[in-house]
Amino acid sequence: MPLLAFFLVFVALPVLVLVAVGISGPDGLTLVHVHRFLTDGLSLPVLGRTLMLGLATAAVALVLGYPLALLFVSASPRLQRLLILLIVLPLLTSAVVRTFAWVVILGRQGLVNETLTGLGLVGGPVALLYTEPMLILTLAQIELPLMTLPIISALSAIDPRLTEASAALGAGRWRTLLLVVVPLSLPGVIAGVLLVFAAACGALVTQSIVGGGRLLFMPMYIYQQGMQGQNWPFAATISLMLLISVLAVVALLNMAGRLATRHLHV
Repeated sequence: MPLLAFFLVFVALPVLVLVAVGISGPDGLTLVHVHRFLTDGLSLPVLGRTLMLGLATAAVALVLGYPLALLFVSASPRLQRLLILLIVLPLLTSAVVRTFAWVVILGRQGLVNETLTGLGLVGGPVALLYTEPMLILTLAQIELPLMTLPIISALSAIDPRLTEASAALGAGRWRTLLLVVVPLSLPGVIAGVLLVFAAACGALVTQSIVGGGRLLFMPMYIYQQGMQGQNWPFAATISLMLLISVLAVVALLNMAGRLATRHLHV
């Protein structure tokens, strides 16, 4: 009952308020804001770009996080304590601080440009900030613990005798990794992908600072319509569309993961 009450007050009630505000108009209930979202030629592309940003961030975080998780489970207990500290430490730092650190790294006089210029690889500063690839990389680094920790949990739960049996049957290290370890760690991979995807889609601070005014995504779009334009019904509609879209993608990814896991056990 306490959990149900918490869900109703802090999840269901705010969503109902968004729905009420989104369908409200001067003459009563209306779907004009939904119609505008679907037909204005801007909202749907921004939504699609936001979802693709989340998927790309999850993919990059997976590429970075899976080897780190493998390193963790194969390390000695002493090294594991150090690694888990390094993995969790970013969660103890504000996302604003980590984002501004990336601004220092990627700026025109930042670490990357100074290094490239010093090595003579470029003739002048390269535009790194306010580009989508660098935004994806920044988000992947910031959300990396959300990817790595579930994979570590899944890898740690794998019975070591399975990999030993694979090696005894003649499989090499890479074949054992691809055919035994990776399939058995799919639940952790799916959990990490879902967490990073959802977090990246709503990362207003990082999207605004690293993406700048050149890249418009749904969180900033909601802010512009609500705080700057004072169009609260349309801002509520945008929020609902983002929520529904993220939940739909999460459901599809979860379904695909369950099918893959079921096929593995079959």
